[in-house]
Amino acid sequence: MTSSNGDAAEIRRLLKPFLPWMALSSFTGIAAGVATVLLLATINKVLNTSGGLAGGLLLTFVALCAVSLIGRVVSDVSTNLVGQRLVSQIRKSLAQKILSAPIDALERYRTHRLMPVLSQDVDMISDVAFAFSATLISLAIALGCLTYLAVLSFPLFCVLMVALVIGIAIQVVAQTRGVAGFWKARDYEEQLHKAYRGISEGAKELRMHRSRRALVFGGQIERIVDSIRTVNSRAINTYVIATAFGSALFFLLIALILGWAAFRNTDPVVLSGFVLVLLFLKGPMDQIAGALPGVGRAKVAFQRIADLSTRFASPEPHLHLDRAPSEVRLGSAIELRGVRYAFDAAEGSDAFVLGPVDLRLNKGELVFVVGDNGSGKTTMIKLLLGLYAPQGGEVFVDGKVVTPEARDDYRQLFTTVFSDFYLFEDLVADGSGGASSAGLPEAALPYLERLEIAHKVSVKDGLFTTTDLSTGQRKRLALVHAYLEGRPVLVFDEWAADQDPTFRHLFYTELLPELRAKGHLLVVISHDDRYFHLADRVITMRAGRIAEDRARPRLESLAA
Repeated sequence: MTSSNGDAAEIRRLLKPFLPWMALSSFTGIAAGVATVLLLATINKVLNTSGGLAGGLLLTFVALCAVSLIGRVVSDVSTNLVGQRLVSQIRKSLAQKILSAPIDALERYRTHRLMPVLSQDVDMISDVAFAFSATLISLAIALGCLTYLAVLSFPLFCVLMVALVIGIAIQVVAQTRGVAGFWKARDYEEQLHKAYRGISEGAKELRMHRSRRALVFGGQIERIVDSIRTVNSRAINTYVIATAFGSALFFLLIALILGWAAFRNTDPVVLSGFVLVLLFLKGPMDQIAGALPGVGRAKVAFQRIADLSTRFASPEPHLHLDRAPSEVRLGSAIELRGVRYAFDAAEGSDAFVLGPVDLRLNKGELVFVVGDNGSGKTTMIKLLLGLYAPQGGEVFVDGKVVTPEARDDYRQLFTTVFSDFYLFEDLVADGSGGASSAGLPEAALPYLERLEIAHKVSVKDGLFTTTDLSTGQRKRLALVHAYLEGRPVLVFDEWAADQDPTFRHLFYTELLPELRAKGHLLVVISHDDRYFHLADRVITMRAGRIAEDRARPRLESLAA
């Protein structure tokens, strides 16, 4: 119930800025519908009078045509404006929420659930928004026609309404079943997106394993695609059958009217008016019925978008998306004091808890963080970087606590290359001590040469000319970003794992010491124990705690 209320509130928030335009579209659409109904009444009157369309009736007819035309145009233009702006706002709003959401919330939501919302659901809203005006006008015409029929003959109108209520009830049942099918198909779409990621990102592994490849295609993709086809076909066919029944219903209604006239004396104006209106009403009713599947899908899409917005409705405090880069400095050290973080427990397992962790990292140090997989290395690094907010304890920089308000500024101390890094093509001068925008190509060239990729990549218009490289070479480009940003702290998560032995040796024995000599604090997650002796300190993680913090012997002897 709470989630449903939250989704409804989010939908109202999304639509609120467009209420004036929606009101204008509704008013002019209704006016066009009413004018159309009055045109039918005028035509019916002309058919049953001897004077024909002349004098005042002609002026009335022309005026009603103008109102109908202008009302439809204004309604369509207003709806188009609302549709374009609504879709634009949704896209910007979702992007901003994703950029502002806590990292752990994004990690829990998963990409295969996120992408269908950003693509398919937003496009569905766009399609339905553009059809809103025509559907609204059709609805206004339908209501106006029914009102006109009630004025012509109320008893006959009541008979007509009994038959229409039966038809509408069938339509409502069909819509309910159809929407349920669209919800199920939407869930299958998420599964399909996950499977597509699997065959894309796991392409090499699938080439090497025939049984798994057959299982992924036959047991996952083929099954899911067939399920989507079956569910969508069943839902749409339900609508189609109901629509066909609705179309046949109009001719049955006309037969009912003619039968009524055969047994009861009926004014020709009433009889011709009912037949004329019912024949004309079939078009608007078909338009409304044809819009129902889209409305059903749009309802599902809106709720998915609202659910995503609700999940990310609590952005990180003071995450500055539009503030100019600030100058950040590391004077002496960063400290973690009693820092603790716990993940939600997966089904059938205990929750992983990191900490409490007490750690001091000094400016100009080269620190290795080592430990078995699952020991908490990456989690501790994310707490150090300010990506995770500590659930206990505090982070200090130069003796001052890093508050939620200052966390975004604190993050600007760091340049990172994660093991699951994303390589951006564009180079950005952020004012943190790195290169200026104008000097990026010249500044990048020495690093490209030093990292032995200048023969494959250059910088043009602030972009790498290509990123279509091996994983190891892409990591070298990520290191170019780190060099150019020139930030005080550099964090590398298994950076050398994808490098050849020669370049791995260069990284540990030359590149890291050179960066340390320039005053950078370097934090390196590594399993290369052959190079541990080069570090100032080696911190060993075990079961979410620091098991050992060992200083290099040379420093220990100097300290003694």
